[in-house]
Amino acid sequence: MLDQIKRDLSQLSDPNRAKKLSGFFKTGKGQYGEGDVFLGIPVPEQRRVAKKYIDLSLNNLQELLNSKIHEHRFTALVILISKYRKAEKSGKEEIFSFYLKNTENINNWDLVDLSAPRIVGDYLVNKDRSILYELAKSNSLWKRRISILSTFVFIDNNDFEDALNISELLLHDKHDLIHKAVGWALREIGKRDQNAEERFLAKYCLQMPRTMLRYAIEKFDEKKRKLYLTKK
Repeated sequence: MLDQIKRDLSQLSDPNRAKKLSGFFKTGKGQYGEGDVFLGIPVPEQRRVAKKYIDLSLNNLQELLNSKIHEHRFTALVILISKYRKAEKSGKEEIFSFYLKNTENINNWDLVDLSAPRIVGDYLVNKDRSILYELAKSNSLWKRRISILSTFVFIDNNDFEDALNISELLLHDKHDLIHKAVGWALREIGKRDQNAEERFLAKYCLQMPRTMLRYAIEKFDEKKRKLYLTKK
């Protein structure tokens, strides 16, 4: 089954699209996606393939996650999310642990954004969330992004505490992908409770990277956006 899913994906490869994706996901030397290899398969096609292999074992998914080919890892995560949704309590715990053991393979922003809220965030809804703070303090860009993206599930439930705490931890992060993710989280909080977001901004807006601030205030009215931007 593992060889078959690889063949199915290989048959969908598009070299021209792969070249564009390699540039878009910054795979050049010294860039955040260095070494990532693309086949050039559209996401809907990857999801279609994943649907055929929902019964793939964790061992086989591990093989896909170990691959340098981006679409192998993406498709593996689509399958893993489906397995998580259908699993009982013990199965969810196993998949959560499996995910955390594979954070080094969840190593581009689309892979994190696809999976972190749906597995890590969902699993931690009614549990201790200290693991997110460990991830937020990691040297790994992708672990830090997992930490903040996982809080989006809590935000959806009007539970902002961890998202705000982790945003504070990541306030001085040097990477643009973290600036965007934190700003995005703050924006989502503001859509539900603008006062909660503005209390955070009142304390930290002068320290925030410009990109983070712009994302955070994206849904504010024009007058208020200008007011925050002129503070910088």
